[in-house]
Amino acid sequence: MNEYNREQSEAILMVWKYLKRIAPAERRNLMARIRNYLAFRKDVDTFLKGYFGKVCTETCYQSLNSACCTREGITTFFADVVINILISPDEAVDALLQALGLPHLTSKCVYLGTRGCLWHVKPIVCAMFVCKHARRTVFKEAPGALKAWEGLKRRSKRYTWPNRPVLFDGLETYFIEKGYESSLMYCHNSPGLIRVKAQAKNQAHRKEGR
Repeated sequence: MNEYNREQSEAILMVWKYLKRIAPAERRNLMARIRNYLAFRKDVDTFLKGYFGKVCTETCYQSLNSACCTREGITTFFADVVINILISPDEAVDALLQALGLPHLTSKCVYLGTRGCLWHVKPIVCAMFVCKHARRTVFKEAPGALKAWEGLKRRSKRYTWPNRPVLFDGLETYFIEKGYESSLMYCHNSPGLIRVKAQAKNQAHRKEGR
């Protein structure tokens, strides 16, 4: 198993085992924390299906030339794992682990199955990626879609960009406080995101000192 698959497997197993043994009330609390995010993701899916479904199907899926689902090119945040497992049945989680354990000799993402992505809630990086060709095609024909897309991108940062308390950082903190660590905890491990949090903290302190 390569390093990418190992990191993914470890994070999935860690979260899956933890969620299996927590009390129902604790699981409900976690579900409540992700409720708004799931509503946002539903809006993203509706937008993409309505505006990009046809062009993406013809350009990528049918031609097998997809630039979206490339091998080891998919960044998954630890929170992506938590959210997906929270709403996935055991057989869906097991399918992810099986895929990660198989020899992977193609140029496609390890999570790309015969019916599409194996995730119930795709990683946010995947959900918010639209190639240049698709953007040019859709936004030329429907200029109003660009404004909507920009709005969705701004909304995504409310959950992922830790210049203020956000869901993705909070879910990492939750598991860290329970004694868990993962290389996928980018809000706590990525130098860039750590710097974002530090800058936001310094700005808050300066405002308080006025």
